[in-house]
Amino acid sequence: MVRLKRWAREILLLLLITGGIVWLMDTLRAPQAPDAFALQQLVTLDGSAVSLAQLSQQRPLLVYFWASWCGVCRYTTPSVAKLSALGGNVLSVALRSGDDAQVAGWLASKRVSMPVVNDPGGTLAARWQIGVTPTFVIIDKGRVVHGTTGWTSYWGMKLRLWWAGLDY
Repeated sequence: MVRLKRWAREILLLLLITGGIVWLMDTLRAPQAPDAFALQQLVTLDGSAVSLAQLSQQRPLLVYFWASWCGVCRYTTPSVAKLSALGGNVLSVALRSGDDAQVAGWLASKRVSMPVVNDPGGTLAARWQIGVTPTFVIIDKGRVVHGTTGWTSYWGMKLRLWWAGLDY
């Protein structure tokens, strides 16, 4: 029994330290939303004009910054596409991954379908101060409520969107 208590205490301590490190890294690497970002018109690969304010009015929006050359994105992009296919409110931004045809070709080769804004020169990423791919930003009613970088699971994304959708 003493051993079990010790193991439980050690596991709890490990979880607290891990959580603190994750929070610190998210805080240090968090993207910075540019002024009036929510009203900016963006154009997706299929030619649709969208704004982040409009997309995030009814329910929280996951904005996923990724790149075709990003190793971690190979694991997160299918989860984001699944979330989108199952009705999740998702907009993705392809960073420095080529022109529209190249990005569309890459998505087709991976059998991935989701709304994509292409950022071939990285200007959108620079305005958001994106320094790490992948980066996930959650916007609710035109304001950034959460941001994280690196790998996250499908359920991690769903949980963050659900949490952002709670009205306080």
